[in-house]
Amino acid sequence: MVKFTKQFEGQLVPEWKDAFVDYSQLKKDLKKIHLLTNKVEKKQTETSFIKTIKSSLGKLSIFGNKERESSRAIKVHTKLASSGSNSDVYETELLEKIADDTDAAKEFFVCLDTQLNKVNQFYKTKEKEFLERGECMKKQMEILIELKDAFKQKQANGESTQESKEDDSISCTISCEEDSVRSRTDQMQLQESCLDDLENNGVGALETPRSEESIKINSEDSKLRTVSAISYLIKEDLINQSSSKKCGPDGVNKLRISKKKLSHAEKMIKGALTELYKGLNYLKTYRSLNMLAFMNILKKFDKVTGKQILPIYLKVVESSYFNSSDKVINLSDEVEEWFIKHFAGENRRKAMKYLKPHHRKESHSVTFFIGLFTGCFVALLAGYIIVAHLTGMYRKHSENTFYMETAYPVLSMFGLLFLHLFLYGCNIFMWRKARINYSFIFELGSKNELKFRDVFLICTASMSVIVGVMFVHLLLLAKGYSLRQVQVIPGLLLLVFFLILICPLNIFYKSSRYRLITVIRNIVFSPLYKVVMLDFFMADQLCSQVPMLRNLEYIACYYITGSYATQDYGYCMRVKYYRDLAYAVSFLPYYWRAMQCARRWFDEGEMSHLVNLGKYVSAMLAAGTKVAYEKERSTGWLCLVVAMSSIATVYQLYWDFVKDWGLLQHNSNNPWLRNQLMLRQKYIYYFSMVLNLVLRLAWLQTVLHSSFEHVDYRVTGLFLAALEVIRRGHWNFYRLENEHLNNAGKFRAVKTVPLPFREVDEED
Repeated sequence: MVKFTKQFEGQLVPEWKDAFVDYSQLKKDLKKIHLLTNKVEKKQTETSFIKTIKSSLGKLSIFGNKERESSRAIKVHTKLASSGSNSDVYETELLEKIADDTDAAKEFFVCLDTQLNKVNQFYKTKEKEFLERGECMKKQMEILIELKDAFKQKQANGESTQESKEDDSISCTISCEEDSVRSRTDQMQLQESCLDDLENNGVGALETPRSEESIKINSEDSKLRTVSAISYLIKEDLINQSSSKKCGPDGVNKLRISKKKLSHAEKMIKGALTELYKGLNYLKTYRSLNMLAFMNILKKFDKVTGKQILPIYLKVVESSYFNSSDKVINLSDEVEEWFIKHFAGENRRKAMKYLKPHHRKESHSVTFFIGLFTGCFVALLAGYIIVAHLTGMYRKHSENTFYMETAYPVLSMFGLLFLHLFLYGCNIFMWRKARINYSFIFELGSKNELKFRDVFLICTASMSVIVGVMFVHLLLLAKGYSLRQVQVIPGLLLLVFFLILICPLNIFYKSSRYRLITVIRNIVFSPLYKVVMLDFFMADQLCSQVPMLRNLEYIACYYITGSYATQDYGYCMRVKYYRDLAYAVSFLPYYWRAMQCARRWFDEGEMSHLVNLGKYVSAMLAAGTKVAYEKERSTGWLCLVVAMSSIATVYQLYWDFVKDWGLLQHNSNNPWLRNQLMLRQKYIYYFSMVLNLVLRLAWLQTVLHSSFEHVDYRVTGLFLAALEVIRRGHWNFYRLENEHLNNAGKFRAVKTVPLPFREVDEED
């Protein structure tokens, strides 16, 4: 049977952990009472028949008798926290000696009262937040319903003109003016005149349901709100028409609320309702788990002390605000009704699938195939290494240099890529074990979220195929087949993986593949897209995959230019524009990341993003000096490489430890770490900082040029690139741990989805 402590910690909302009952602390206080009780000699050995009868009668007595007998033990006082607050504060008074140590009992009840007051206050705060959001969603739904009804009325009117068939939209007209700029008053007049046309299309003033709890809105306020909603939908069109001097043939221009925009607004409201419903369920879980925690700790207290405190204090807990308020349950029922009626076609099952998506069950077949492909990969890799050693393909002075120039970049590129993916699977495993809500941080849905077993399956299956193909390729070369005959094999392998990535069929984790493509698009076109957590996290991963990107560029040049057919593997290295492009690839990940920092500074206005931008600029300068040193190996360039690389390394280490990991805090309870740690062993954090420092110094290879005897320098480069990938995988865990703790510090457990319609104030 699972202990309640593990069950409690396993079911609580991770971001609200500090707001739950501190069950562990209450158990510690109770343990003190238990130990002190055991130390006292048991002088009262009730062996008499009369006391046994009394004890039996006490057990058989009804609940009211227990409460009457134990009512002398404690009394819970209720008072207001302050004159301007409606929150009740509970304080327990001991009326008689409960345990052998009265101070320990007082300490326990002080802690118990503190936890009850904390739970009530947090519940009231979150309830208010969700109720305000629910009221806002109610207004949004009213506007959406009004607009949808207008479209239905338009279709019911039987308009059959060619224009209405081609453009299913609600339109209004405005007159053209010569001035390209209008005042805000004129724009408001345009909106009002537009509203009159919209009313003719079936969009009238919003009517509020007449009920005691509904908010009464007069016709002017309703009209103003409708204008706000409508003008928001056609905002871009209105601005364009206001600033344009072009007029229609009849001297007017038409503004349209298209069905596409309305559909987008409906999608936004649908997502907002889903997040609201999720938050309400979290709050219901919060209530039930805390109620169980109070009940269990009081049972343990009665068992240790032999008193009957449970009936008294539990009645107070049951009547407290967090357990007695039913506003959250009512709002949750309303959200369900809205969703079923307006988004699921009165189909409750369909609505609940969307509101409560079921996570895909982990199958044992996935574990079986992971083991199968792992065995295949190990066997094929061993065979590949043996054949490569016998043929001398990886020796420094091998005659078969063409292999290192052509086939080896393909293998090393895939090796670095899937090593990174394998480490990501390890990260997911550790995040789940540490209760880090990575899916919420990355905003991953149930459809495009990969479990760690899925990641391992992709890695093992892919690497088995890759090593198998490269093994066959190497065997064909060893048997004497011409290079021209077999050199197309690595290119076909790369093409197959690219086609799988963009495959439109619903196979091979389609939703995850397309989410990856979207993220890569956002990174490449930085700073045009708004930056979210997953975008800059992925861009950071690319900063550790510069060797892979350079290999990818070389392979693309080798096959696109047709060098594989002419066996001229040195062609790409002789072309100037390719060499310049190869150097540019070394800067691109840092440039993308810097542009993301610039965009975040533009959107959020925080100077820390500009400071972070400076880190990537220093990395680009360090990379530039390395490129120059490779061209011209002089002492001056060497000194510049050491200076710039040292500055960039110190900059990066500071940002890793202080900003990304949140460590090195002077006033922390944990020396040189932070107050809250997800891992219990503190030495792991110190070891991780030292390991990150050592792996950050891999740039020294550029200066030392150390290599293993009889091993090609490319193999050494692959080893160093793999170390950087390992460093990044190690960095990922602590980066998300810090992000999770920041969310937990602000109690953010659900997303705040933007809404399509705006309310206007008097100034607007």
